[in-house]
Amino acid sequence: MAFQIESYEKENRECPFDDFLADLSPKMKAKVLRDLDLLEEFGNRLREPYSKHLEDGIFELRTQLASDITRSLYFFYEGDRIIITHGFTKKQMKTPPGEIQRAKEYRADWIRRYGK
Repeated sequence: MAFQIESYEKENRECPFDDFLADLSPKMKAKVLRDLDLLEEFGNRLREPYSKHLEDGIFELRTQLASDITRSLYFFYEGDRIIITHGFTKKQMKTPPGEIQRAKEYRADWIRRYGK
């Protein structure tokens, strides 16, 4: 099964994940895009060290380049769709609860606007 990745877009047309990607160094951006290709190919079969379930259906795509670590948060929708909510540069061991909460809020907004 091929998965389809989409970036979450706010009602004002801002796209948090695309903004995150634009701010990355060229090497880190290339690595994140490579990891997104893996996610698109393997979807819910992608496991650590690339992907990890955080809580309540929110997952993180884990990308590391030397000592730089980024996380891209996402959720699955209707089986083959993956919605990337946003990304951040990780500065501590645990994923900050505020980042998980932001992904949940973006998911609720996305489902409210595009869900059935």
